[in-house]
Amino acid sequence: MKLHFEYGHGLMSADLPDRTDVFIPGETVKDPPCLPQDWDTLYNATLESIRNPIGMEPLRRLAHKGSTVVFVIPDIVKGGVQPTSHRKVAVRACLSELYAAGVEKKDILFMISNGLHPRATTSEMKKILGDELFSEFYDSGQITSHDSEDYAHMVNLGTTPHGDPVLMNKYVYECDVPILIGHTQGNPYGGYSGGYKHCSTGITHWRSIASHHVPQVMHRSDFTPVSGHSLMRTKFDEIGMYMEEKMGHPFFCCDAVLDTHSRQIAIYSGYAKEMQPVSWLSANKRTYVPFAKEKYDVMVFGMPQDFHYGNGMGTNPIQMMQALSAQVIRHKRVMKENCVIICSSVCNGYFHDERWPYLRELYELFQHDYMQILPDMNRYGEYFATNQEYIRKYRFANAFHPFHGFSMMSCAHIAEMNTSAIYIVGAQEPGIARGMGLKTRATFEEALADAKRKYVGPNPNILALPKTFQVGAVHLCMADDDLSGV
Repeated sequence: MKLHFEYGHGLMSADLPDRTDVFIPGETVKDPPCLPQDWDTLYNATLESIRNPIGMEPLRRLAHKGSTVVFVIPDIVKGGVQPTSHRKVAVRACLSELYAAGVEKKDILFMISNGLHPRATTSEMKKILGDELFSEFYDSGQITSHDSEDYAHMVNLGTTPHGDPVLMNKYVYECDVPILIGHTQGNPYGGYSGGYKHCSTGITHWRSIASHHVPQVMHRSDFTPVSGHSLMRTKFDEIGMYMEEKMGHPFFCCDAVLDTHSRQIAIYSGYAKEMQPVSWLSANKRTYVPFAKEKYDVMVFGMPQDFHYGNGMGTNPIQMMQALSAQVIRHKRVMKENCVIICSSVCNGYFHDERWPYLRELYELFQHDYMQILPDMNRYGEYFATNQEYIRKYRFANAFHPFHGFSMMSCAHIAEMNTSAIYIVGAQEPGIARGMGLKTRATFEEALADAKRKYVGPNPNILALPKTFQVGAVHLCMADDDLSGV
């Protein structure tokens, strides 16, 4: 069969055996139906959720005249930017309740929860909130983006009972009503975005994130395949609840379960500790997909140049490895132990140094000084995370924070841990891929032929995953897997 996979800014074709299984999220297995996507329906459904929160009082009782409110809103990486996106609808619905309770516009702040991601640009803020909301609040200085290195506006809360440091955004810590607008959407890091993952990564500091986005957490057997019971997820929840303990009140959460195209399937609001499990029950029906009858010897997909974390994600070698590993984390349940990955990437030497100013240096360091595997790099985490030039670029030039590179490398090693070989097809600078321990071939057909000779035999079970990085991903499972405990 002839299939087409993402490659740079276009596609690359592949002739694969006719018995190849093909999976495209939302198409091969349909998503649960989303809510009607007109504004009124979504607004009313969101309002109903906000007025009947799980495990806590509704906004009208939590807020009053004089209350200060901070909306904590995910950055551009997640959730969609369509006119009826959850962020846009939920903010409007919450505002109506807050105003009805007597809250004044001047006492409201919007905080983009970028964590160690680039601080949001003005154009991104406008996409996230929409022109109308942006115009209402931007000129008065009421929309900002989290700055984890602005110590005048961070607060050190000490450590959780398990010793994890917790630093959080001071604006959120000091407000009367902190509102988390989140997405219950499949994520290789702990099962789902939203809930406590939102606050424990989005409004914290690299030292907090270094308690969970590190090899000793991410290389455990409970991390791959993805589940909601990993040590990482436990740490997210503990850090979020510790923040609530120190604030003296819970976050008010409003999370939407999203489909392949970031449309709302269901909306849940309330106290994250009680709301998260309920939202996951709904999200599991879309995210954990029983599919495979036999485990696969080979997974085939393509990598565009621009996706998820931005332009260069599919060409920067460390980001490429993270993207490869994310597919392993999601799909390990359907992979054989000696599984081979074949992935197209232009791999053309474009690091996007403005967005990831430190990754070229990290990559070069990995080629030297007794670096055998990516976890060997971890000892340099604090050195890079405290580099003032890289920090200034994070704060003022819309770059990723330097520690983010180490969280990427911790993830990146998972692909090597769980495969017998990874082939990059079509690399224009193949030495860059080989410097990460990857094999290179000109075509899918050449890569598959080599894998058959060396690893998987003449008749491998093949899983093809077109659109892997173009639509909301799922976590593939065996058809007979017991998913009651995911």
